[in-house]
Amino acid sequence: RRVLFRSILFVLLVSCSTHPRLFSNEGSLILKKKINRLIVSSELGATMGISIVSLKTGKPIYELNSEKLLMPASNNKLFTCAAALDFLGKDFFFFTNVLAQNENAILQGGGDPDLTVKDLDSLAYAVSKKVDSIDTLFLDDTFLDSVYFGNGWMWDEGPWWYAAPISALSVNDNCIDFYVQPGKEGQNAIINYFPNTNYISFQNQSLTVEKNTNLKKLKIDRDWSDKKNNFSVTGEIFYKKELDTLRRNIHDPTMFTGVLFKEMLEKHGLEINYVMKKKVSRNTDTLATHKSLPLIKSASNLMNESDNLTAELFIKTIGRNNITQGNWKSGLDSVKSLLASSALIDTSQMRIADGSGVSRYNLTSAKQLTTFLGWVYESQYKNDFISTLPGGGKRNGTLERRLKTEGNYVKAKTGGLSGVSNLSGYVFSPRYGPVAFSLLMSGYRGSSQPYRNLQDAIIKQLLYG
Repeated sequence: RRVLFRSILFVLLVSCSTHPRLFSNEGSLILKKKINRLIVSSELGATMGISIVSLKTGKPIYELNSEKLLMPASNNKLFTCAAALDFLGKDFFFFTNVLAQNENAILQGGGDPDLTVKDLDSLAYAVSKKVDSIDTLFLDDTFLDSVYFGNGWMWDEGPWWYAAPISALSVNDNCIDFYVQPGKEGQNAIINYFPNTNYISFQNQSLTVEKNTNLKKLKIDRDWSDKKNNFSVTGEIFYKKELDTLRRNIHDPTMFTGVLFKEMLEKHGLEINYVMKKKVSRNTDTLATHKSLPLIKSASNLMNESDNLTAELFIKTIGRNNITQGNWKSGLDSVKSLLASSALIDTSQMRIADGSGVSRYNLTSAKQLTTFLGWVYESQYKNDFISTLPGGGKRNGTLERRLKTEGNYVKAKTGGLSGVSNLSGYVFSPRYGPVAFSLLMSGYRGSSQPYRNLQDAIIKQLLYG
């Protein structure tokens, strides 16, 4: 009786709306008792929306405030991945072209989310074998629109890799990789960066120190508020600390890619007089082309690394279906159309503002997510979609340090923002069979670790309870 009373009290406390549908705690009586006990004993105060659905019967086996709208964070990528498979196809390719026009060359971006510095250098080498001189290198990024940041992204996201600006010409995730290690005591830290380019400036004011206590945290910042690419390093580093890699984004990814390409062309013996942006006109010849790996490879990277740049490039590319330039609105309208027509979700009762989940404007319920996951499970995209999801304890995925013993039974997407921790996906349970689940937790302060622990405990309950 005490457990039941505490469970009812918990449901009332976490429900902050008076709508009767939000006072819901449904499902299997035994499972309700066990999961409610986990939630109550955790003593966590976040607002929670939970939906767990048997994919055998299509019926919920546990629900708690499952219709409450919460921020999905990177769980938004679940929608984005499925939409990319539907609208573009798993064998879709991105093309980056180098074109010739008179004495000029044009670097034309095709929205490739995984273009590397090595790929760019291969293009430069191929061009150097075909022409003797280039007056102006034009940069054509008009495959997609020129809006760099999503609706609802925080203005002060700053130089962090997860908020890299979006462009049809993107390379190295539109980031600089800084390799940091201690120098001699009393001297600067030793910092190298890649790609090594004149596009950025760099000042190192760090200090290597003997004591590992009361350190002034080492920071690498960019003057992002002035939209410049001047990086500075401040703070202290312990003299025994191991090599670390820190990623920071750059301003103006199109020009970043163009300057890198210019430097590579010059390395291969070509002199470039000017670099500027320009849309390609007709009467051009192709000098070289880079063809990406199939989209399914980028989709796996999207989900395992939770790559925001990939998500937004997918959305904008989807948005090119019926218009000249890809953009967020057209792409997101296509996603919502898919959710409404195929997954039968009332999209007027949710809000999708971007493809990655960085936007604080996104609102989704746990029930909407499990409805969507249930549709995917019955769709032609089932195997491809599930193959992209991180598994528990699998290397190079966002679940690498979680659910290690349960790795073969859990395929799920994490989602996190400040005060938000989510986990949604599939559990292949010996007791309940295949299950779609969504665990959304929002509105707390401090570490997300206790909420991740609770999510993992609920998953283990589905597997072993």
